[in-house]
Amino acid sequence: MLNVPSQSFPAPSSQQRVVAGGRSKVPLKQGRSLMDWIRLTKSGKDLTGLKGRLIEVTEEELKKHDKKDDCWICIRGFVYNVSPYMEYHPGGEDELMRAAGSDGTDLFDQVHRWVNYESMLKECLVGRMAVKPAAPKDYHEEKKVLNGMLPKSQATDTLAREGPSSPSYDWFQTDSLVTIVVYTKQKDITLDSVIVDHQDDSFRAETIIKDYSYLINIELSHAVQGDFSVRIVENVGKIEIVLKKKENTSWKCLGHPLENHNSLVPKKDADTEIVKPYTPVSDSLLSEFKEPALPNNKYIYFLIKIYPAGLFTPELDHLQIGDFVFVSNPEGNFKTSQFQELEDLFLLAAGTGFTPMVKLLNYALTNIPSLRKVKLMFFNKTEDDIIWRSHLEELTFKDKRFDVEFVLSAPISEWNGKQGHVSPALLSEFLKRSSDKSKVLICICGPTPFTEQGIKFLHELNFSKDEIHSFTA
Repeated sequence: MLNVPSQSFPAPSSQQRVVAGGRSKVPLKQGRSLMDWIRLTKSGKDLTGLKGRLIEVTEEELKKHDKKDDCWICIRGFVYNVSPYMEYHPGGEDELMRAAGSDGTDLFDQVHRWVNYESMLKECLVGRMAVKPAAPKDYHEEKKVLNGMLPKSQATDTLAREGPSSPSYDWFQTDSLVTIVVYTKQKDITLDSVIVDHQDDSFRAETIIKDYSYLINIELSHAVQGDFSVRIVENVGKIEIVLKKKENTSWKCLGHPLENHNSLVPKKDADTEIVKPYTPVSDSLLSEFKEPALPNNKYIYFLIKIYPAGLFTPELDHLQIGDFVFVSNPEGNFKTSQFQELEDLFLLAAGTGFTPMVKLLNYALTNIPSLRKVKLMFFNKTEDDIIWRSHLEELTFKDKRFDVEFVLSAPISEWNGKQGHVSPALLSEFLKRSSDKSKVLICICGPTPFTEQGIKFLHELNFSKDEIHSFTA
C-alpha cells in the first residue's frame, strides 16, 4: 500500500499553521465560498475529467497526478481529483498539495477528520486504489474472502437464500491505521446496530441488519492497539472500523477467517454478549442536590434512550421486574480533585451525552464552595429531544449560579432559542469567565464527531488541555 509522507502538516510556511492559539484560514477569492462549491458540484460539470467513469487507480498512476492543475489524493482507499476544489479550500492550495499524488489519509485525520469529505468531494471521485495481490498462489481463494467478496456462485446462492441483500466488506491501510469497511446496502444503520470486539489478534464485528446478523470474524495478521473507532455513513449504509497498528509496517493481508466469517445469519442464531457503557445518574436534579437515601445502596439510576431499531435498548426496554443484567465495575478517569478551587464550570452536552453532567451538577453545586458559575449548553435536534428540560429550567431558579442554554439543530419555526451545531461563535459567547484569571473546567460529552469538533474549537479559543475533560457517550 501507499506510504504517507513524513513531512510535518500543515507546512511550516503555511498560512494554516496555528497562530496565537487558533488556526487561520487563507482568504478566498470572490465566488469561492462553500456555497459556491456546492453549486458547482450540482451544476453537472465533469469535475473528475473521466466523464463519469470510475477507475481502479494504481500507486504508480496516483503518483503522476501531483500538480495543482492535475491533483489526485487518496483518502481511506478512495481517490479524488481535487484540482477543481483548490481555490475553494479554506486552508489554501498549499495544504492540499501536501498530499498531492499520494495517500493523504493520516494528514487529513490530523487536521479535520470530522469533515464529511465523502459528501464534499463526491463529484470528484476518480475511483478506488488497486490492491496489489501479495498472498501466495495457495491463498488465492482465501484472499477473495478476506477482501470481502464471495465467489460468484456462492454470492448468488446467498442472495437467493437470505432476506436482505448480502453485505460485503473490504479493507485498506496507511502506515499507522487499518480500516475495515462494511457495505451493508441498507440506509437505516446506526452505531447501535454495530458490535465490535477484538482481543489479542482476534477481531469480530457484528452488524444487525433487520432480522439478520452480518459477521466479520478474523484472526488478524498483525497486532493492533486496544482503542478503535467506528463511523457510520448513514445515507449509503457504510460502516468504517478504524484500527491502530502496533507497528507501522505494511500488512500483506488482513488475516485468516475464523468461524462464520463473512456470513449473514438469522439474528437468533448469532450468539453474542451485548455490552454497552452507561453513566449512573441521580434520581432527580431537584432533590436538594443530595443523593437519595436508599436502603443499603440497592439502587442505581440510569438515563437510557430507547432506539426502536437498535440492538441493545429494545431488549433492555422489554425486561421485566425480576430479570437480570450484569453490571461491571465502574470505569473512567475523571477525578473530583479537578474541582479543587474551581470557580467556573462549563458543561457541553449533545443528546444522551447529558448523562454524565447530572452527577457533575449535583456534586459541584453541593460541594464546591469556590464555585461562582455553572453553565450548561445542551445540543439537541428538536425540543422533544431535550432530556429533563423542566428539571434544568427549575434548577436555574433554585440556584442562581446555574444557567442553561438549549441549542437545536432542527427546530420548529416558533423556536426562539439558539439554533445550529457546535461552533466557535456559539462557544466564544457561552464561555465567559467570571473573572480574567478564574480557574475554569469545561466538560464535554456527546457523539464522537461532536466531542472531537468541540475540543478542536476549545483549543482554538485558547483553552488549555488541563481545562478540558471529555467523556465517552
